[in-house]
Amino acid sequence: MGRDSADSMALVIFREDGVWQSGVLPEKVADDLDGLIGVLRQQPGEVGAIGFVNVADEFFVAVRVRGEDVKMLLSDVTAAVAWDLARQVVERLGIDTPGDDDLEDVWPAGDMSIFLDLGFDEMELGAVLADLDAYADEMLLAIAAGLGFSDVYDRAVEAAAH
Repeated sequence: MGRDSADSMALVIFREDGVWQSGVLPEKVADDLDGLIGVLRQQPGEVGAIGFVNVADEFFVAVRVRGEDVKMLLSDVTAAVAWDLARQVVERLGIDTPGDDDLEDVWPAGDMSIFLDLGFDEMELGAVLADLDAYADEMLLAIAAGLGFSDVYDRAVEAAAH
């Protein structure tokens, strides 16, 4: 498996004093699930910290940390065959890495109710993930818009690009 971080972008989103805020996370957490969770635990946040990792626009991982509670979502379980971060998520979730026969179908893995308490339910999230023509960055922007922080997300993406 190769390193994911060269083609990745890792962001943190959190709400403090009722205002959504964002930041760019260190590149090294883009292929280190434990490192990502550790960094998210250090962030403030009234509703926990949300980490979005876009890996080469191929797939994304969303992690939400609230105290000891960690929820994860992988946009495409088949990414675990080729990408470190996806493999780590699949292992943490306790599901099998897809075999060669399973690579034709794309499906998400993890907690589809990860954002339920923020007003973005499983149906809405499922609709975003079902768009097989969308790139990971487009899916993440749709999720950010659904959660009400697309402007904050865009600022973090711009900061990461420079």
